[in-house]
Amino acid sequence: MVASKYAKRDLMQSEFIQRANGLAAHGLGLSVDVYSPDLLHLVHSLQDAGLQPGYLEVFKATTSAMQWVRRQLPDMKLPYHGEGLWVTQPDFPHSCSGTHGVAEACAQILALRSAWLNHECATKQMAGYSFGTYLPPLYTELSARMTAENLAFLQEQVDEQARRHGVDPALVLLEMPPLTYFGCGSLAIPAYFRAVTDRVACGLVLDIGHLWTVYRYTGAWGRQTLEAFVAEFLDAFPMERVIEIHVAGLAEFTAQGVAQSMVDAEALPYWIDAHGAPIPEVLFDLLAQVLVHPRLTAVKGVALEVDTKPVDRIVAEFRRVSDQFEAIVNRVEQVGTARSLEPGADQRTGMQQPLAMDEQAALRDQYQAYVRLVTTGQPLPVSVHLSLLGGPLDDLNRYRETYLPYEVLHWGGELHDMFPRTCNVLVAAHLPLERFVPFWFSRPRPDEEDYDFFLLKIDRFVEFVTQDCPSAAVTVREEAEELRAAYRAANEPTESAEVRA
Repeated sequence: MVASKYAKRDLMQSEFIQRANGLAAHGLGLSVDVYSPDLLHLVHSLQDAGLQPGYLEVFKATTSAMQWVRRQLPDMKLPYHGEGLWVTQPDFPHSCSGTHGVAEACAQILALRSAWLNHECATKQMAGYSFGTYLPPLYTELSARMTAENLAFLQEQVDEQARRHGVDPALVLLEMPPLTYFGCGSLAIPAYFRAVTDRVACGLVLDIGHLWTVYRYTGAWGRQTLEAFVAEFLDAFPMERVIEIHVAGLAEFTAQGVAQSMVDAEALPYWIDAHGAPIPEVLFDLLAQVLVHPRLTAVKGVALEVDTKPVDRIVAEFRRVSDQFEAIVNRVEQVGTARSLEPGADQRTGMQQPLAMDEQAALRDQYQAYVRLVTTGQPLPVSVHLSLLGGPLDDLNRYRETYLPYEVLHWGGELHDMFPRTCNVLVAAHLPLERFVPFWFSRPRPDEEDYDFFLLKIDRFVEFVTQDCPSAAVTVREEAEELRAAYRAANEPTESAEVRA
């Protein structure tokens, strides 16, 4: 049994090496959104400053938008940052995410001619409930096995699309997600990713800011220095699978009108992942530590994640990281290529024993309990035990009582701004908007369409108002249709902008 386990692990590593050896070095780049900030304006601003990123990792938009980006940037390396592919979840291959979502991702990869598909090892939809920002997976052995199984399925779909069009397939990458105040599970995070990579030939993305949140919200900050924690973490993490490194801003979450609890003067800041925020100096120190790790042998790119960030700040931070790290990134990429092992015989992913029916059912129950834990605080069934990853219960309560309600009421659009006429009717009817939060989590709903939180929010609010304030039903439907039409129009780039030579 042990020999079989190691044989499978070696097989997956051999296939990974074969795929990774086919990827070009991308150097220093940016992970960007098409719209925020405007992508061509950003490219022009970098050119004006004498800066040229090695690549732009483009976040999911529409397929036509991706085709437009490729036409505007014909010579740029454009790997793809996916969204809505919930590979941590049971039933992924048969869900809307695993059918329509995967098909759309494959089309966008083809449009961009991407070398890789990156996706967070996290979800915004689980057990029929939707969230505005990512929730990490359950860090358990069973969850890792399911994730590996789903990644193998995803890679097979990407490979099949590439074969049909006669192009090289993109490599699927899994990004270690941030902790937004808490994490749940029985496995340490490095052990979870080791359990995944032992079973599937995927690559990994190591996000430096996400690594800081693990230090902060597992309680490790109270036991050891950051440098010691990172050294220990990296030694246990599958560094030989890291294809890309991300660096993004961190900031404290503040909700207007929400009283914040007193912070222990001895504690670190309550920073969470915030792409629009400045990159703290400590993350540059961590990046320097990561880049010299001896098992970082497959890296192909280092990117600043800059969606929603002001352009002038992006330019300044990219200049900073170029001056300090470009030479070492190039050196690490070259050394990694030289050290790469010779690939073995051509192999296929997905050779692991699939989860049994009872294991799948158990994992579904655990994710249902996970939703209950993070949204209600009610006691869990005796049969399901979910432990925190070392952080205090106060951190989970911070998420439940402050962050989660803000997501529903304000994230992706202020309800007062989205539905001004409807909100006036609700005020007159003495119906507070805060009632929308328990309504949102009142029952599970199947994910019948591709995930888009803005459109989900519109649909849920129409449902809420129609049920709780029927006199506003006509008004809310009219405003909802206006919002949908404006959103469709805004999500298609125009052909008028041209990249300067």
